[in-house]
Amino acid sequence: MSHAPSFMRAPAPVRSRRGEWIALVLLALALLAQLFFSQRAQLAADARWRPLVLSACGALRCSVPAWREPGAFSMLSRDVIAVPGRPGVLRVQASFRNDAAWPQPWPALVLALSDAEGRQLGVRRFQPRDYLGAAPGRALLAPGQATQLAFDILEPGPGVVAFDFRFE
Repeated sequence: MSHAPSFMRAPAPVRSRRGEWIALVLLALALLAQLFFSQRAQLAADARWRPLVLSACGALRCSVPAWREPGAFSMLSRDVIAVPGRPGVLRVQASFRNDAAWPQPWPALVLALSDAEGRQLGVRRFQPRDYLGAAPGRALLAPGQATQLAFDILEPGPGVVAFDFRFE
């Protein structure tokens, strides 16, 4: 036992904390990887992050959901007409294009029919298999790809004079 004052004693040996710092960095990287993996769908939905997420998931072999931006579909032409010789049946014809920067799944198509006074007589949401007649051959529409569709519906009531399309 030494009775010397503390300032006279030899300093305690300094332990190297390099291993602790390496472990801390590795744990932080593991946490970031888990956050990325669990949030990749939300990150991929942002145009700024999508290229990075696609690159990372390409290297890590993880999946990224298809880009969904219904507002990026442009309606090129549309028409709803009575089918000759088939009373109460309307033919819906339209063409649209994917103006998004990435491929995206076929959209749901919402069709609203109205009378001359603006009252909605009917609204229906069509899935791709409804307006294509079957599941689409390709799951995604490429950027700039246009397509046409035509299908028949029953008239919801007499006096349909207006229609509105929107994509979801």
